[in-house]
Amino acid sequence: MSAQATLRPVAAEQESDSYRTAPHNLEAEQALLGAILVNNEACDRVSGFLTPEHFFEAVHARIFETAATLIRAGKLASPVTLKSYFDNDATLKEIGGPAYLARLAANATTIINAEEYGRTVYELAQRRKLIGIGTDLVNEAFEPDIEDSSKDLIERAEQSLFEMAETNKYGQGFQPFARALTDAVDMAASAYQRDGGLSGISTGLKDLDEKMGGLQSSDLIILAGRPAMGKTALCTNVAYHVAKAYKAEHQTDGSVKVTDGGVVAFFSLEMSSEQLATRIIAEQSGISSERIRRGKITEDEFHRIVEVSRELQSLPLYIDATGGLTIAQLAARARRLKRQRGLGLLVVDYLQLLTGSSRRAAEGRVQEVSEITVGLKALAKELAVPIVALSQLSRQVE
Repeated sequence: MSAQATLRPVAAEQESDSYRTAPHNLEAEQALLGAILVNNEACDRVSGFLTPEHFFEAVHARIFETAATLIRAGKLASPVTLKSYFDNDATLKEIGGPAYLARLAANATTIINAEEYGRTVYELAQRRKLIGIGTDLVNEAFEPDIEDSSKDLIERAEQSLFEMAETNKYGQGFQPFARALTDAVDMAASAYQRDGGLSGISTGLKDLDEKMGGLQSSDLIILAGRPAMGKTALCTNVAYHVAKAYKAEHQTDGSVKVTDGGVVAFFSLEMSSEQLATRIIAEQSGISSERIRRGKITEDEFHRIVEVSRELQSLPLYIDATGGLTIAQLAARARRLKRQRGLGLLVVDYLQLLTGSSRRAAEGRVQEVSEITVGLKALAKELAVPIVALSQLSRQVE
């Protein structure tokens, strides 16, 4: 029997012949752990993307977690220093006890290959997670809850896939205060370096930016007013300026870093996309939308409209004019846009035209609107973008 074969532990999960074994590579896990125990710098090469949960074998996850904890504390992680942490580990005893740690080190990969092995472990964990999402979807489709429609199942699956794609960006629970401090300092540095001195995205309106510091990531901003008070006009102006200012840089790792402005998603639940586009053309050309719709324009004005339209064509501004969207449907579409195109600002015109779940609707409109508002705030945090939602005030405010 080869040395490598003796290292194989008992799999954490025993499966019947009727099921395929979940994707895993125990040899890659062993080689990576050995590299870390031989040279602790190998941990630094994988700690940015690999966590204990990515290991298939439970004892490997515990070894990785213990070693990483020691290394973060400035201590040495080796078979000798880890031994005391696993004296009472029943699973490790079954596969050789402390001697197993020594064999890991003896059969380690080099530090040069550590990241590649780490990527292998990570990719297999992602595939297992995909299988889990698919299995849950199949089970829910066969035996749905009485209140679940097929659309509900699709939206939940899409949310799970989005959260998986946005690994470590959402739903991560507690985080060290030091990380929050780093984010705060980064925000201040961004504001210091930006021309306008803003920590958020500029609205294009100087007075508003001075009051708010720009549109802040994860904020839900409610713009309320009576009909015909200019709410939509304000939002279309802001959306235009954010999209026009959009600048991005391609990084060496293939990602895109937005340096100014942002991609804008505009959910127009009241007006059609054509009406909204006409309004934006009118605002930017200085020609009233009524005159544009009725064709009462001069030749010079027509050329100005064409010129403005050409400029608007290249803007990263996306309009969804579907009426009667639920908050879940809106969230699914926003996630899809962020995944495919990126997203810097989301506008909803207007809040009362969204619908909540059927359960909340049965409890009354107040509860339904409350659910929608909570959902929009959760979405702003999930996507890490500002959301501006327009709201119609009733006559009771007058």
